[in-house]
Formats: sequence, C-alpha cells, structure tokens
Amino acid sequence: MSEIQVASRYAKSLIDLAQEEIALEPIKSDIETFIAVCKENSQLVAVLKNPIISPAKKVAILDSLFGKSMHKTVLSFFRIVTTKMRSEILFATAKEFVNEYNRRKGIVNATVTSAAALSEQNKQELTARIKEAINKDVVLQTKVNPDLIAGFVLNVGDKQYDASVASKLSKLKKEFSQKVIA
Repeated sequence: MSEIQVASRYAKSLIDLAQEEIALEPIKSDIETFIAVCKENSQLVAVLKNPIISPAKKVAILDSLFGKSMHKTVLSFFRIVTTKMRSEILFATAKEFVNEYNRRKGIVNATVTSAAALSEQNKQELTARIKEAINKDVVLQTKVNPDLIAGFVLNVGDKQYDASVASKLSKLKKEFSQKVIA
C-alpha cells in the first residue's frame, strides 16, 4: 500500500475522531501548525522518517515541540503512530487530513500565479468569482512569476485557465512558425 493511501486512511480516522470529540476546528488548526513547522524545518521530517532513531526519541521530540500547545487528541495520535513505527507518514497524514477536511466542508483550493503581486481587492474579487462559478468555498493561494510578463494563470482543482501574455505570445509564435509565407 502506498504512503498516500496509508496517510489517507490515518487522516480519515483522525478526522472522524475529531468530529466525535466535537473538536474538529482546534484539531485542524493544530494539524496546520504541524504542517507549517514541517515545511519550515525539513530536519523534523528527516527525523520522523529516520528508521535509526527510536520511536521513544521521536515521541520525546514531538512532545517537546508540540506538547504544551496542541490538542490532546493530536498528541495522542502522534504518539500512537510513532510508537507503531509509522512516524514517516505523519507529515503526509497531516496534509491528507487538511485535504479530507476541505473535501468534507466543500472547500476548494485555488492557486493564481500572476506577473505581479495581486492587491487584496483583486484577491477578494477573484475568490468571489471562483466561488460563484463553482458554488463552493475557495481558499486562494497566490504566487508571483514575472516570466508571465502580464496576466495570470489560475488553477482550480484539476482545471487551469491561462490568461498570461507569455502564453499568448507562445501561441502566436507557434502559429507563425507553422505558416510559411511564400
């Protein structure tokens, strides 16, 4: 079974438990904190994936980092998974937890890449238009890529809308190269 499949099963179990305990929002917040810490500190992920480091040492590290700030259910989950020698999937499980949460709440992730940074008003307007078009809540992430020259590329789920000048110039170049002038 692949890591993603295992992580997805663990994430679904954790989200079901969070709902039973009526603590879904605080647990989701703690999971997002864990993801952020892992992204900022690749050494933590390396420690969790290292089979040489004992589960007890990994539990001690997780407790020292998160013991005072996280929900008891999250800490218990970390301890159980680590003790069962599956700590290498904690980061993937956390990401799958957020994906499952978004799926259950009808939230879609969208990414807009633009040539220049978008203003808050532009972000709000774009979020509102996407929400209206797909009839779901939207979490919008922004990226800047000056190579686009102008315009933007919008990804919503598995769909992409490319309104960049770079893309249009590329299409024109392709059209010109295919048409030979006599």
